[in-house]
Amino acid sequence: MLGPVLIANRGEVAARIARTCRRLGVECIAVFSEADAGALHVTTADRAEPIGPAHPRESYLSIPALMDAARRSGARMVHPGYGFLSERAEFAEACARQGLIFVGPSPEAIRAMGGKAEARALAEAAGLPCLPGDPGADQSAEALEAAAARIGFPVMIKAIGGGGGRGMRLVPSPEGFSAALAAARREAAIFGDDRVMLERAVPSARHIEVQILGDAQGHVLHLGERDCTLQRRHQKPVEECPAPGMSEALREELGRRACALARAVGYVGAGTVEFIAEAPLHPDRVWFMEMNTRLQVEHPVTEMVTGLDIVEWQLRIAAGEALPFRQEDIAWRGHAVEARLCAEDPARSFLPSPGRLARLRLPEEAEGLRLDAGIRQGDTLSPFYDSMLAKVIAHAPTREAALEKLAVALNGCVAEGVKLNAAFLAAALRSPEMREGRMDTCFLEAARKRLLDSLTKEPATP
Repeated sequence: MLGPVLIANRGEVAARIARTCRRLGVECIAVFSEADAGALHVTTADRAEPIGPAHPRESYLSIPALMDAARRSGARMVHPGYGFLSERAEFAEACARQGLIFVGPSPEAIRAMGGKAEARALAEAAGLPCLPGDPGADQSAEALEAAAARIGFPVMIKAIGGGGGRGMRLVPSPEGFSAALAAARREAAIFGDDRVMLERAVPSARHIEVQILGDAQGHVLHLGERDCTLQRRHQKPVEECPAPGMSEALREELGRRACALARAVGYVGAGTVEFIAEAPLHPDRVWFMEMNTRLQVEHPVTEMVTGLDIVEWQLRIAAGEALPFRQEDIAWRGHAVEARLCAEDPARSFLPSPGRLARLRLPEEAEGLRLDAGIRQGDTLSPFYDSMLAKVIAHAPTREAALEKLAVALNGCVAEGVKLNAAFLAAALRSPEMREGRMDTCFLEAARKRLLDSLTKEPATP
């Protein structure tokens, strides 16, 4: 039996989960902080429960507040969305103690994959290739500096318990290591764990991830890969499926690797195994990076290409249902690209731009065009929360057509009262590097000035 489902999140992802619940006829219950009392995700749910003040620590990150809301509402299931508590084993355990079904993997699987060093060790044991690195057993600055010298520069410093690009520093040479280590530790401390690990950095890297599903009956399969190479501040504003330059043989190999890791930890639910790759794509130039034990922001591109609703299968798997299809049943049709619409200023290093949306125009959904929004005109964007307003997803028979459809949609976006990244992303989608599949993880930062300059020459579509 599905539902009632308490959605322990806010904004775009809460509204997106509610969409699937409505289609399935499952009652959904929103939660809201004082800052979100009139938010879109609250009005799209069947019911809503208050959970406290605006600051996330006292509301969306408060396990007691969320458990109280679940008890008051009579919820049977809890969907954590992404971000906030979605990868906290303690939250999954609290749900179990209260007799609630947590829509996600077991606490044991979350813990196994939650720390980057621990996940790396499990991946190596499961036969996945990993980059040369150091797990950070000795956290002294001297030991880490010596490890970096052994690995060789450039080296990447990573927060062991981090996520969302926080606590990561690329260090091109020994001279900058000490300062980068201190900065990475400061950011890592946000997660309550300032430990770091090291890996050899990959120049001109591609970021590829594989979506997996596993049920409680032991069936694990993959839904293909996504390319998340376009990044700023180690976060991904554009994602696509399938990855440009991906061969069927390599897709099969990466899917096999991802499923092997999922089986090794007894994974149940939806998850994503992330890989770092060196262009051109080849099995010997793709290495395991980490596993995310939750729904990914970019999951809609996989849904558009496979025709599967990943949130629906999260709910069904959590309720004990077996996957009714096998690997050979999964087909990939056409190409999908997603852009994250954020209130940020590309001209000021993508600085967040909170404020009141005095005017807002977003694309309307149409054939091959999807909008997952968490805001509307008149809303106030709080500095307490993520700057993402919505996601625009385009699907077409070819990659070129999908890129252009999305660029046109983005150029039609209008926001007054905040800065918006829509025109900048449209310019990136139309760049020669993107059109020809020659982008890497440094492209957006390196080409930022050129892309911004192009906006002054080509006015946005009215």
